Amino acid sequence: MRVSPSPSRAASFGFAFRGLKALLAAEPNARLHLLATVAALALGAALRLTPLEWCAVAAAIAMVWTAEALNTAIETICDLVHPEQHPLVARAKDVAAAGVLCAAIGAAVIGGLVFGSRLLR
Repeated sequence: MRVSPSPSRAASFGFAFRGLKALLAAEPNARLHLLATVAALALGAALRLTPLEWCAVAAAIAMVWTAEALNTAIETICDLVHPEQHPLVARAKDVAAAGVLCAAIGAAVIGGLVFGSRLLR
């Protein structure tokens, strides 16, 4: 059995950036996440967050983007495998969307904890 060589590291990054471009082009929620990311980074810079606060904000941002990308991948595969409506496909999509919701709620809590006290001062 012959295994094809894996793509180069540069090609792997290219595939990942192509996926990010596709995510932003196809998913309105991803564009909202982009706006929220830019706003959080700008607010963090304006408030001069500590390194630990930046870690929390960066983790929250990464968590939401990861969940959104996985949700989109799951929905895309579901649509390919079973284009017609099916209760199990609907459940898979709903659970994937719930993952994004959980990540977004977690990010909002982190944002509230990091930014809230500073903004109230």
